Amino acid sequence: MAGLVLWDVDHTLIDTRGVGRELSAAAFLQTTGQPMRQQARIDGITEPVIFRETAKLHGLVTDREDFEQFARALTVAHLERAAELRERGHALPGAAAALGSLEAARVRQTVVSGNIRRVAELKLQVFGLDTPILWDLGAYGEDHDVRADLVRLSLERAQATADDAVLIGDTPTDVEGAHANGVRVIAVATGRSDEAALREAGAEVVLPDLRDSELLVKLVRNGA
Repeated sequence: MAGLVLWDVDHTLIDTRGVGRELSAAAFLQTTGQPMRQQARIDGITEPVIFRETAKLHGLVTDREDFEQFARALTVAHLERAAELRERGHALPGAAAALGSLEAARVRQTVVSGNIRRVAELKLQVFGLDTPILWDLGAYGEDHDVRADLVRLSLERAQATADDAVLIGDTPTDVEGAHANGVRVIAVATGRSDEAALREAGAEVVLPDLRDSELLVKLVRNGA
């Protein structure tokens, strides 16, 4: 019986509808002095890796100091354009009800995301989804490059075992990161990966979305 949910953010709980890429481009320009002509693959990838690989696509070699500068610029961009994010993006169907139902069921909830923590907080705050989240138990892009390490770190911070937890995410990388730590996965086909791809990745349960909060609570608490 899982008492801890590890949530992914983008395309699991929210969709920025392109605003996120625009903010990344603004932060990239501020950090490197170059316009972001293209971006490295982002699905399931942590922010430091996205920044580093995007920089390589522009012929740049970056270090940790560069990433930290980028992270600060990205945070400021999200703060300055929060109203636009709210207007153009949206919480995914069922997200608010799912978070509320799990909170009512006394399930602890946190975030395991490739986003830097402050950006993850801002994204959920904008759409009113942040209240149930125990942020100090989570793990974020600035903590590790690899998703599996983020899952491990979150379990440590929550003082939880793999059997105590379930990860909810939308990418095969979410599935792989959870399974590397023995954590069960409920995958949602609300991102770029369809149900077949998520099943092939090994997710124990695949849902089309988060609309059925009663079913979700049952799956979290009692398994498939």
